[in-house]
Amino acid sequence: MEKPWILSQQNKRVLTLTLDRPEVRNALSTPYLEHLVQHLEAADGNKEIGAIVLTGHPRFFAAGADLKELQQQTIASAMTDKRPQVWRRLSMISKPIIAATNGYALGAGFELLLACDMVIAGESARFGLPEITLGLMPGAGGTQRLIRAVGKSLAMQMVLTGESINAKRALQAGLISEICLDDLVVERAQQLAQHISTHAPLAVRAAKAALIHAQDSHLTEGLQLERQYFVTLAGTQDRQEGIDAFFAKRTPQFTGQ
Repeated sequence: MEKPWILSQQNKRVLTLTLDRPEVRNALSTPYLEHLVQHLEAADGNKEIGAIVLTGHPRFFAAGADLKELQQQTIASAMTDKRPQVWRRLSMISKPIIAATNGYALGAGFELLLACDMVIAGESARFGLPEITLGLMPGAGGTQRLIRAVGKSLAMQMVLTGESINAKRALQAGLISEICLDDLVVERAQQLAQHISTHAPLAVRAAKAALIHAQDSHLTEGLQLERQYFVTLAGTQDRQEGIDAFFAKRTPQFTGQ
């Protein structure tokens, strides 16, 4: 039997997905990327899952794209490549995705981290976009998401030199949210995911959507959208339950309605 590419484990309302192709350092070939997105879409439609943790090998998250695929690529095949659609499907996942990474995340592997909502990194973690050293450039959101995350100067440095940065620099730049011991990275990400999963699902989804929209819109437009989500939540049962539980000094029982 062929070994599964992705390991899946659910604990309470948290699903942990582990990239598991160590023989190619989790290189994101097109079939592998699509397989991952299928897992994420299934989790997104599962009411029993509140948040997702995505992790890799203890020594690496993902090394990048599949260079053998790129070696065969022509202008014509690049124009008809389905990878952009697969990446777009990933960006449409409404539930929070927390990445837990040790070792290096490079190229497409780093772009995968950039597409996640939070990143918890081990002390050994390194992040980079080395495409320029191969006569290429990032093509799955690397230039666009990175400059929004860390600003122009550092994004230019990383993309144009191809050099990676360590976890400490990434934290200072706002690229990741926490650093912890390598052995505790997945556990910490799961703790955060479990905590998020105790909140009202509709509120979590709306808050994530508003935050994502803020990256790509003018402040005025973002404020309008935020208010629309806020008003919509006013009609949910979970909002009333949350307020009632607060005054009754009890734990709220959210149902996703």
